[in-house]
This record gives sequence, C-alpha cells and structure tokens, in this order.
Amino acid sequence: MQQDETIDAHHHIWRMTDLPWLHGPMAPRIFGPYEPLRRDYPIEAFRADLAGHGVVASVYVQVNWAPARALDEVAWVQSVADATGWPQAIVGYADLASPDVAALLDAQARHSRLRGIRQQLHWHENPQYRFAARPDVCAEPAWRRGFAELAPRGLLFELQLFAPQMEHGADLARAFPDTTIVLEHAGMLEDTSPQGWDTWRAGMRKLADCPNVHVKLSGLGTFVHRATLADIAPIVRETVDLFGPQRCMWGSNFPIESLWTDYATVIGNIHQALAGFAPSDRRKILAETAARLYRLG
Repeated sequence: MQQDETIDAHHHIWRMTDLPWLHGPMAPRIFGPYEPLRRDYPIEAFRADLAGHGVVASVYVQVNWAPARALDEVAWVQSVADATGWPQAIVGYADLASPDVAALLDAQARHSRLRGIRQQLHWHENPQYRFAARPDVCAEPAWRRGFAELAPRGLLFELQLFAPQMEHGADLARAFPDTTIVLEHAGMLEDTSPQGWDTWRAGMRKLADCPNVHVKLSGLGTFVHRATLADIAPIVRETVDLFGPQRCMWGSNFPIESLWTDYATVIGNIHQALAGFAPSDRRKILAETAARLYRLG
C-alpha cells in the first residue's frame, strides 16, 4: 500500500426495496431519525462519495435484509462486485444459532468475495439502542456451535456490542482463539460520562487481551449525531493504544454517517486524528490491517 492509500473497511450499499426497516412508519433506531436514508444507495453513489479521497478498496457489511434472504444479500452484492469491481469484500449475515447455519455458510461462501459474517449482538437497557434479544447471546451453546463453523471456512466474525457486554465478547474470543473477530465501531461508546468511559475502557482492555480480536474505527458519530475531531480523537487514541495499529482499521459507516456529515469530513477527521502517529502506523490503520484481514489484493 502507498502512504496515501486508504481502505474503507465498513460501508453499506442498498436497494430500498430489500430493506424491511426502510418501509412503513419510521421506527426509532440507534442513529436517530433516518428519513434521508429512505432511498437507494447503490455502489455508484458510494464511489461518488469517496472520489478523490484516496480510497482504493472497500468492505461491504450486511444491512439487515430479511433474515430469510441472507443468501440473496450476499449474491446481490457479489453481482455488483462482478459488474463494477466494488466492493472488494463482503460481510454477510447468518443466524449462528440456526440448525441450518452450516448449509447457509457454504452457500454464501460460493460467492468469492465473502470474507465474514455479522450477527448484531448489541443489547442495551435503552430499547432504541437494543438489537439482540438478550445481552449474552454469544454465550449460548447453540449459538457457539454455529460460531464454530466460521473458522474452518476462513470466515471472520464482526462483533457488535456495548461496553457492559464486552466480558461476554472476551470470553467468546478466548473460547475460539482460531477465529478472527473484528469489534465494530470501536466498542460503541454511547455513555461519555466519566463512569461510561471507565466501563468502556475496562471492557476494551479485556478484548485487547485476546490476540484474535481486532477493532474497527467506524461509526464514531452514531450516538452524538455529528462528526467532529474532538469527539473521535480520544476514542481513536485510546483504542489504538490498547490494540496497537496492527489490529486497528478504519471504516466510514456510509451512508449512515451521511445523516449528519459528508464523506470528506469523516475521512478528514480520521486523518487528523492519526496525524501524530508514525507513518507506518497510519498505513496499518488506514489500509494494511483491513487488507490483511479481508484478504484484499
């Protein structure tokens, strides 16, 4: 990778007709009102957003199609990649507790750009922030049987949870040391009180102690609904201090972040937040870690 090249390790494209959560009344979601997202966001729109910013590759992460269409989602994104060359990697969805998960993973893996699976496990006392049914889904034996199917297929797992759940995440990582885990959105720091920072920091330290856990510096405007350097720089600094640059990567979380900012601001902020790091460390965070984990190039 050249010094100025960047990989966007977390973005979405979609057709509105495929997304149940974009139809009907606008239900509260973690990122607030989302009327501007009720539109198609095809790969052409994404590439227009990133044009001129040195982004050389990207990783698509699932957008919650109806669960029964998990294979259709991967197949559609693969068709986009076949036609345009973008995205270079795909993270699909699977319910790992399903007794049929192995067959689904095999079918998804027939699409050459599949690299991993995300099943969102975040649970919160605030219903608007809640996705999983329980805070400890990843501790259930049936779910772990499905999780055990990932590593033999060369698939990583994208772990999305809140700070109070991080002990569960660390236990999962210790139980499956051969499975690569990518922590979403730098651990989703939603409580920025001193106590909230302490809880997040303690949980992140437990995850960082697991060498198979990596972390994505993405979605950093989700809870403040803005994109400012002052908001993200402390999270970036502490996360990199804990995990090291070789286990960190950047992602735009577009188009979600477009609810409050533009792509130029998001990528500009991460470059400014990393300005004090050595050039070799910046290259790891902006490109090399993602290229290695998602087998790009």
